[in-house]
Amino acid sequence: MKGFFGLLILTLSFSACEKKTSHLTSHSPVDYKDSYYSDTSFIQEYHEGFLISTQNPDANNVRAIQPDKQGNIWIASKDGIYKKNADSNNWSLIITGKNQGPAYDVAIDKTENIWMATWNGVYSFQKNKLEKIKGTNTPKPPIAKIVTSEEGIYAMGPFGIWLYQNSKWEEKNYKTAKTIRAAISDGEEGLWIGTDVGLYHCNDAKTILYQKNEDLISAYVKGIDFSKTGDLWVGGLGGVSIRNQSTKIGEKRPKDGITHSEVNVVKTAPDGKIWVGTNYGITRFTPGDTAYSVRHSKRWLMDNEVRDITFDEVGNAWIATANGVSNIKRMEMTLADKAHYFYNQLIERHVREPWIIGRFKLTTAGDTSTMVPDDDDNDGEFTSNYLAMESFRYAVTQDPQAKERAKKAFDFLQYLREVTDANGFFARTIIPVSWEQSHDMNRTYTEHELAEELIKNPRHKPVETRWHVSEDGAWKWKGDTSSDEICGHFFGYYCYYNLVANNTEKQRIAEHVSKITDHLLENGFNLVDVDGTHTKWGVWSPKLLNDDPDWAQERDLNSLEILSFLKFAYHITKNETYQEAYLHLINDEGYLENAKNLYTKNPAWETYFDIYLALYLYPSLIKYEENPELQATYRAHLEQWYKKYSKTNSPLLNFTYNYLTGSNDGLKNSIFFLKDAPLDLVDWEIDNGSREDLQIVRKPILEDIQVNQLRPPSEYRTMRWDRNPYHAVGGIATQEREPVYWLLPYWMGRYLDLIK
Repeated sequence: MKGFFGLLILTLSFSACEKKTSHLTSHSPVDYKDSYYSDTSFIQEYHEGFLISTQNPDANNVRAIQPDKQGNIWIASKDGIYKKNADSNNWSLIITGKNQGPAYDVAIDKTENIWMATWNGVYSFQKNKLEKIKGTNTPKPPIAKIVTSEEGIYAMGPFGIWLYQNSKWEEKNYKTAKTIRAAISDGEEGLWIGTDVGLYHCNDAKTILYQKNEDLISAYVKGIDFSKTGDLWVGGLGGVSIRNQSTKIGEKRPKDGITHSEVNVVKTAPDGKIWVGTNYGITRFTPGDTAYSVRHSKRWLMDNEVRDITFDEVGNAWIATANGVSNIKRMEMTLADKAHYFYNQLIERHVREPWIIGRFKLTTAGDTSTMVPDDDDNDGEFTSNYLAMESFRYAVTQDPQAKERAKKAFDFLQYLREVTDANGFFARTIIPVSWEQSHDMNRTYTEHELAEELIKNPRHKPVETRWHVSEDGAWKWKGDTSSDEICGHFFGYYCYYNLVANNTEKQRIAEHVSKITDHLLENGFNLVDVDGTHTKWGVWSPKLLNDDPDWAQERDLNSLEILSFLKFAYHITKNETYQEAYLHLINDEGYLENAKNLYTKNPAWETYFDIYLALYLYPSLIKYEENPELQATYRAHLEQWYKKYSKTNSPLLNFTYNYLTGSNDGLKNSIFFLKDAPLDLVDWEIDNGSREDLQIVRKPILEDIQVNQLRPPSEYRTMRWDRNPYHAVGGIATQEREPVYWLLPYWMGRYLDLIK
């Protein structure tokens, strides 16, 4: 599919380093030496999806799948048997004419012949020739399942079970239910068969039925496979029953990680993991371990209803779904490889003029070939994150390209101030004047609309002219700039100033920051737009934060924000006015006391992104404060922040804390995140709220609908650090996110020598 074009590039980009990976797993032992991680190879998974036909839904309704030794893929679908050659993405119908019709299973035998179960009998593909298998006692169609074994080929369906041996069919007198849903050989000339009335073990001597409550979770059995240790994993309604030859020895239910109570298939991967396909994705278990991983949503599957799973010669998973075929592929990478890949994606796909780093829009959901530029309220903030990333990259590598691109990012941020012609006020973003569409177009409010808005939020600011044309007529710039923006900007300035800038650039940063800071002081510690009033969120004045009850929820964080801005401005300019204002807010307005309440404030006022707004502030406060008492207060504040939020396992949070404390806290969790984060940057909708292994809760953020467990990043929405990873449902498949979220902590880890 076109929607996966970006990931197909990856196969080419890394073809030189792709190796056999069957000896590795996604949880290979992490190589730690003392206090750092030594960057070694791990398995990176990624997804390639296939529609069999864009015109015929029945062809995409896939029931079974089988790779052959040459890398060709065979499927049984509602429309018939299809094959994809290893060197092609096109699917060819194999059984045509009057014999075409629904197919139910496909399998490969030890001599590499392909066997097919269809509506009108059994077919084989041998020596490049398709043949319908006939003879005495030919199986009566339709045929539901094919099992290849040492003794021959079993065909089974509603009318019986047959063994094809020595070019002859033999009907087996196995007394089983007709609802045959799964079957495998026992390796000893017998069969395990799953039906709607239980699990059968059949051989010529006897047939045994297991259907009691102590035998299985339920009698509906749809998937069976042996683990590497010989235990039988039996999937069906309710979960998976784990059995030895005689009794049930364990279970996997939703509480243990099964995403949906209707299990359709169970398959053992070459690395020993058990893949359990359900009506809502795949859960993967390591036998004997309580940990598990999940693959669901369009990021990983063409459809969440999984019908069959199998593995090719190099361990890649091929998955039959209700709407196409998914290939979850494996590639050996290091974190350095991954950084290289993401950086290429970033520069090639997420930069728009003059050097804005951000998301891009997909005019067709999920189709990365339809990418077009898009504006965002937080273009300035996230370009600042990019500026910070390039700054750390330059500090590690001394690459002149990193320095040049960091300067381009700073040039854009400075231009956001210059384009407004308003001294220290700066815009949210800019777009070419030729763009006819943007977010938040200029508008007017009727009196009724304004009344409605003011009742909902008395602080509402009815900004009708959001976009303004630049003096040179080349750009439109967006006003009503937020407090989030200035926090992000100052973090980027801090990193650029300390890690990249020479004396000339430092002077330019100081002059730019002075203009913004002077603007705040001249306007009573507020960010004032061209209309002469403060922006909706740009408020730090004591009159509002301390005295207006409607600003109580912003009091603690905004107090910390303005102290950080002033401390940074004073440090790089030595302008005593900024230090005086800083001490005034602490000593006379109680701003430091306000800030102490940030992590104990009313839960109704907590938002997830406050974690990262605070992160932007700490470097200036911790590194630049020279007063021992104030420094101790800030360090205590930092410790409170880290203690409360470190459980989110964020590498950006961990490495920022490590940068400020000289520690290596959270290193293993950070490395796991960097490895597990998906390569796919499409913002697929991820609905974890429909998973049965998770519960809907209202914590840690009371205003958000969340799940009760923090899952790995491969299982939740494409990241930006303003996104709550606990969110139950989120994602917009008509956009692709920029990979700065990953690259920034990676280069921080490199800078800190936590990743070598």
